[in-house]
Amino acid sequence: MKRLQELITPSEYRALADFRRDLRVFLAFSEQAARAAGLEPRQYQMLLAIKGRAEEDAPTVGALSREMGLRHHSAVELIDRMETNGLVSRTRSPSDRRQVLVQLTARGQRLLARLARVHRQELQQTAPRLIRTLRRVLNRAPAKSGRPGKARAPVRQPPARRKVP
Repeated sequence: MKRLQELITPSEYRALADFRRDLRVFLAFSEQAARAAGLEPRQYQMLLAIKGRAEEDAPTVGALSREMGLRHHSAVELIDRMETNGLVSRTRSPSDRRQVLVQLTARGQRLLARLARVHRQELQQTAPRLIRTLRRVLNRAPAKSGRPGKARAPVRQPPARRKVP
């Protein structure tokens, strides 16, 4: 425990706290924007997850539950509410009838596009601050300047995981 405390300086704790605060501010904005559009925050996140996967193929309920960190039954309940509200539709996979695919409806696409534009505008405003605080965390820069400084020690990267055959 003592060794761990020696590795993290007070300014590094401050940088971590500042970054976490900046993330919370953006997430609070995101939740408010979703609610203002008449959606639950998780519904916006689900729309985004669906659209983000749509280029490959329509995502399955299982893939979406993993993407969002939800239990399968929680994802199903969320998708049920979204389907009732006309945001998504479900179909069976033609190649595997056990799989249920989820697609955005026209209404879901319109809401997502509007919210994505609002989020992009907000990120254009807040990105400089987020980047500065993230750099402070990664570069171990002092909190006073708010600017990245020289790293006292390189940031350790976790060892690459090898795939087990």
